[in-house]
Amino acid sequence: MGVVIRIAGEGDREFVVRLLDEAFQDDPVSSWVFPDKAHRMGTHHKLMGAFADVVLAEGRVDVTEDGAACALWLSVPADEHGDEDGPGQLREAVDPENERVELIGRLTAGVHPAGRAHEYLWMIAVAPGRQGEGLGTALIESVLDRCDREGKPAYLEASNARSRKLYEQLGFELIDRPLDLPDGPQMWPMWREPQA
Repeated sequence: MGVVIRIAGEGDREFVVRLLDEAFQDDPVSSWVFPDKAHRMGTHHKLMGAFADVVLAEGRVDVTEDGAACALWLSVPADEHGDEDGPGQLREAVDPENERVELIGRLTAGVHPAGRAHEYLWMIAVAPGRQGEGLGTALIESVLDRCDREGKPAYLEASNARSRKLYEQLGFELIDRPLDLPDGPQMWPMWREPQA
């Protein structure tokens, strides 16, 4: 039996934020942005909420019908240059004293490829107790199938080695070199050309 996927609406915001918060609470990048675990427990959801708000307004959030997984996608036009003020505004809204909230936005924007329209997988989250069931793969493949039909590439930044391996199996390849976060983990900017 296949995974049933639907597009989330504004009414799904709280559940999407909760799912993102749970799935990324111990992720290496989230742990770098919020190194103090107690502070992360109380603040991380605000960052996930800001991400969800952007994608609900400007992109597409796919969710599995059972609510165990979600994927945040943005369609990026060829002439997209990003919002220079966005990372600073994000820091102000989420955690004004934490420069890493702004820095992660600036660093990922700095490695994001420009010049070609593409689908950007901003984040994908699977409930911790449901990981390894193929839910994330199903969410990604539904968009990659469309990318292949339309001849459109896809892009993402893998935040851990496990997800990087999954993305490689789906046809993504490392762009140039990993992004080394200052005194922190690596992220892997990855690109996938449309498949025939």
